[in-house]
Amino acid sequence: MNSPKNILIADFDYPLPDERIAKFPLERRDQSKLLIYKDGSISESQFFHIPELLPANTLLVFNNTKVIHARLFFQKPTGSMIEIFCLEPYEMAISQAFDQRSHGTWTCFIGNNKKWKEGPLVRNVIIDGREVSLTAERQQAVGNAWIVNFSWTGDVSFAEIIDKAGVIPLPPYLHREAVSSDNERYQTVYAKWEGSVAAPTAGLHFTPEVFETLKERNIDTDFITLHVGAGTFKPVNTPTIGEHEMHVEKIEIAYQNIKCILNHFGQPIIPVGTTTVRTIESVYWFGVKLGQHPHLDAMHVMQWDPYELAEVALPADQAYRNVLSWMDDNELDHLDGDTQLMIAPGYTYHVINGLITNFHQPKSTLLLLVSALIGDAWRDCYQYALDHDFRFLSYGDSCLFLK
Repeated sequence: MNSPKNILIADFDYPLPDERIAKFPLERRDQSKLLIYKDGSISESQFFHIPELLPANTLLVFNNTKVIHARLFFQKPTGSMIEIFCLEPYEMAISQAFDQRSHGTWTCFIGNNKKWKEGPLVRNVIIDGREVSLTAERQQAVGNAWIVNFSWTGDVSFAEIIDKAGVIPLPPYLHREAVSSDNERYQTVYAKWEGSVAAPTAGLHFTPEVFETLKERNIDTDFITLHVGAGTFKPVNTPTIGEHEMHVEKIEIAYQNIKCILNHFGQPIIPVGTTTVRTIESVYWFGVKLGQHPHLDAMHVMQWDPYELAEVALPADQAYRNVLSWMDDNELDHLDGDTQLMIAPGYTYHVINGLITNFHQPKSTLLLLVSALIGDAWRDCYQYALDHDFRFLSYGDSCLFLK
């Protein structure tokens, strides 16, 4: 496998006028336009037709992460407003952190940090008719983020606190504040496990009616969890991607999910969204690493693993069996880990046969991931979309790319 480290990010730029970025979703999720790239040709349809456009016996794999109300605002006695953006729990699993009932520690971005000179910040929240006092104390800086200790009264969970006190985080390129309808529309209809600060937006187009049609056409579905971090919006600011540090994202995938994917090898496996791609392919590379080191303590997939491990790559089914055997040995029913996987031109996909996704920002790692699947045809697809009034980015239209 060729290393992509010398790829110039400037080669993955395209003109995206601000008016082409969808600022709000359509009234109906499944009415979005769908660009189809298949056998070298481009066509278009509407999303509700996707069940009939998928190959027979396809397994669709979804990311059922749920976006949290990650933005907490505190007003100082002086009137200054401080925003604390909760990124992820500090040294604790996300599910445990949400269950805490009096205190918790999170890694956070802090907006207007210069106005927070010292001391704690306090605000009151009404939960189930009761007043709860929430206190935030800033600890040490970690890169461009901070460790923040939260404590609160009322014997309620942090999940309840953040749900009532927080604001859902929208992508910065929307250039607007969240409105009440975003609480529903910036979640997929199948969102289940809280932990993301950005939605897996390829799934926003699915409706109960689409799922019903998938079932009627014998298209199998399965759900994994990758919590999307703020790093998903991190631009590539270096000339080559070899100088870019990929963000780390938390993965949770059940034993039965891995077994389901393994059982579908030989039939089309199509992930919904780039986060799902990274999860499925990261499990593969963890299996490759286990082939070399069977007694690893945990799953960590590093940015350049695929390119450095290419010579010891395994058949996909063997890599997945390695993971299941390791889970058996460690008596695990869920695989918890993290991935920093960089997928770029030169990458060989081992598990997936296509992708359902949205249109991505210029010069983004997500565009590199698409190019790894369909090559330079991404340019033709994006130009077609620009020429045919497609809506772009998180609340925009969708694509079906078949390998």
